[in-house]
Amino acid sequence: MEAESIALKLAGRIRNLRQEYNYTQQKLSEMADIDYKHIQLLESKKPPYVKLDTLEKLAKAFNITPSKLLKF
Repeated sequence: MEAESIALKLAGRIRNLRQEYNYTQQKLSEMADIDYKHIQLLESKKPPYVKLDTLEKLAKAFNITPSKLLKF
């Protein structure tokens, strides 16, 4: 259950950062080189497990470190 809790926190963190940066899901997908549908899934109520390379890509798109991406 803890992993699901972390996944949901990360989903909220990605959504909040995206809105803070005024990125659409499409814009974030382009900047992070991640499929648009995957961004949608990452922000959903049942997000998938996230691979480390995906975390790196997202952090780079927001111009932050992966550790800052995981601060929730």
